Amino acid sequence: MEVLILFGIFFILLFIGVPIGTAIGFASIFAIWQFDIGVTMVSRNYSAGIAKFPLIAIPFFILAGTLMSKAKMAQKISDLATVVVGRAAGGLAIAGIITCLFWGAVSGSGPATTAAVGLTIIPAMIKQNYDKNFSATTIAAASGLAIIIPPSIAFIIYGNVTGVSVGALFLGGIIPGIFIGFSLMVAAYFISRERGFRGIRERGSGKEILHTLKDAIWALLAPIIILGGIYAGIATPTEAAVFAVFYSIFVGLFVYRTLNFKNLYEALVGTVVTSSVVMFVVTFATQFSIAAAVLGVIDTIAETIIQIAKTPIIILLMANVAIIM
Repeated sequence: MEVLILFGIFFILLFIGVPIGTAIGFASIFAIWQFDIGVTMVSRNYSAGIAKFPLIAIPFFILAGTLMSKAKMAQKISDLATVVVGRAAGGLAIAGIITCLFWGAVSGSGPATTAAVGLTIIPAMIKQNYDKNFSATTIAAASGLAIIIPPSIAFIIYGNVTGVSVGALFLGGIIPGIFIGFSLMVAAYFISRERGFRGIRERGSGKEILHTLKDAIWALLAPIIILGGIYAGIATPTEAAVFAVFYSIFVGLFVYRTLNFKNLYEALVGTVVTSSVVMFVVTFATQFSIAAAVLGVIDTIAETIIQIAKTPIIILLMANVAIIM
């Protein structure tokens, strides 16, 4: 009965179009109230769900990605990729995917990557007679790699909820992220070759590539410095996120000189809005897990899975099916 009420309300609200954070929160609070398992603790659990040091990294990585976007650092990486790939089949699409990989390694956010890279690459692709749907879906798919490429905000949330090392999650996401990115480039190449989609210009000379590389070096160093500090044990993900913010401000103000106080204000406002949505979902997810644990829902589901799945591989396959659904 508890399972039906908790998950039933959640899925019904999702079906009628209620945002996922609101659906999770309403279902968990209703179940807590209905079965009298401590409704007075809801506010305290809500506060405890976000009052955690690792979660501070989320708004800082979002802010760093937004500031770097305002500083035109994504444009620098895009220009370098465009000069290197030239007029090869799918050159502009491949340049967009490469830029998304680098940007995902800075912001850790899919929406931030889409906004930063999409505004630059998609109009250029359409101008060069790329199909609109192909242009949009290529950048959207590549931006989704920010979930896998460290420093992934999703990894930070997952590590916080499950108690798994965030650094280990980051390390585990590098190879899969690069492999998926390479697969996207291969797919973009063959589709573009079939449809006649090509790059925006001829491949640059060695001197031009070197000049563009020099101009983009500060943008390229961002993920190297951020992730290098984490893996070398110099900084935690949260400390690296704070450093990324100061790095982006320094580069934007004193190197590229593309940041101003208006951009800083817009970045701060955008970060507050985005971070609020993320934290809203995180804290209600914590509330949902507490309700499920107290009601015995998690134990019931775990026992059912163990009875059905006899090996770890089957359990992983079932988890992947559940995620896809």
